[in-house]
Amino acid sequence: MNRRNFLRDMGAGFTSLALADMLSKDGFLNSTAHAADGSAWQNPLLEKAPMFAPKAKSVIFLFMYGGPSQVDTFDYKPLLYKLDGKTIPVKTHGRGGHKNTGRVVGPKWNFKQHGKSGQWVSELFPHLAKHVDDIAFIKSMQADSPIHGSAMLQMNSGQIISGSPTMGSWVNYGLGTVNQNLPGYVVMLDSKGGPISGAKNWTSGYMPASYQGTMMRSKGAPILDLNPQKGMTRDQQGLMLDTLKQYNSQHLADRIDNTNLSARVASYELAFNMQKHAPEAVDWQSESKATKEMYGINDNYTQEFGTKCLMARRMVERGVRFVQLYSGGGHNDDNWDAHGDLVKNHTHHCRRTDLPIASLLKDLKQRGLLDETLVVWGGEFGRQPTAEYAKGTGRDHNAKGFTMWMAGGGIKGGVSVGQTDELGNEAVENPYHVNSLHATILQLMGLDPNALSYFYGGLDRKLVGVEHTKPIHQIMA
Repeated sequence: MNRRNFLRDMGAGFTSLALADMLSKDGFLNSTAHAADGSAWQNPLLEKAPMFAPKAKSVIFLFMYGGPSQVDTFDYKPLLYKLDGKTIPVKTHGRGGHKNTGRVVGPKWNFKQHGKSGQWVSELFPHLAKHVDDIAFIKSMQADSPIHGSAMLQMNSGQIISGSPTMGSWVNYGLGTVNQNLPGYVVMLDSKGGPISGAKNWTSGYMPASYQGTMMRSKGAPILDLNPQKGMTRDQQGLMLDTLKQYNSQHLADRIDNTNLSARVASYELAFNMQKHAPEAVDWQSESKATKEMYGINDNYTQEFGTKCLMARRMVERGVRFVQLYSGGGHNDDNWDAHGDLVKNHTHHCRRTDLPIASLLKDLKQRGLLDETLVVWGGEFGRQPTAEYAKGTGRDHNAKGFTMWMAGGGIKGGVSVGQTDELGNEAVENPYHVNSLHATILQLMGLDPNALSYFYGGLDRKLVGVEHTKPIHQIMA
């Protein structure tokens, strides 16, 4: 029987999941697989010691795909209210190209100060506003591209072109996986669809395929093709996988540098383990009624993102290193890309996410998990203070100055760093590049961003690029 069809029929379609530690524990590969220098094959996702004491053990990245408007959410600019509707000289650069003038669109929501720290938050986020004393706002983020595809890739991988490992891959490469029965890197997409460039946003790039993100769903089967064939017992499947492992391992012994093959060998074992452990991990139905209500799962508007936030908490609770949740998918108003009617767009997406995100912070904190879980919020860029078209409230993309925030493991809450100009158009005080955000995440996870490297194509590649990059120390506790 054709081996490819055999594997497909088994339902083991996990060609890019984490390597299972049973391959290294059963002693088989240790006696058969050796590299050219004689060193034994090792499971690349066995847990590794950090470079120094970490402040966080896991990351939850809340990705607002499409680009939320900073001046309508967290970057309060009083002047915009006064200039609403007026055409002024201002240099902008978005998908519409470079412009020297624009019609100002004043914020359509009021801002208030919240918490002991007095952080400004618009009325779009009434629930999240209650948690500002746990949040550090970065109001001077900058990226290299105002175009979705390249900006998405940069926010996820540090590069504006495809082919590089994404953040979750770097974290798992540097630290390994705590729980060998679950993936170390999980991605949950919006029901409306995936982001532009698709799987390039959670790829392992030039690293072994083992480090690639695993997609989970909040409805239906959480992981596709996980269940065994109908009528096949667990013992029968285990025997089949053991036999397959022996053949594949013998083949791998002389091909130790074939990372796709080694990842495939172990992926079947992990899939086998996950059949037992993953259902419990994603079974949010077992949570109390009060918890489900807190996340908004009983409300049609907040149900989807609330479920994903609750699943994210369950993931990090069980040792998953990196979880990325997408709000928004597909095109136009199915995501945060408010080119037409900003009021309609942001009212919709903020309502879908505000309560779930606030509940995630609350739940992590009350369980003692917030101190060791780093929560990151933001999109691939922000939006301009001016209108994109002659009529309407839509805003074009803005990569020159936008807001992101972080909370949890190692973060100093109740602070804002960086500043945009009086229009919220461009970072003018302490501008922070996307690389600095990545450096901060790695640093808090116990990894030196300028030392963590992977040799490929004759170079020591790094998430933060070739230049020395400093973390954002101002927001670190």
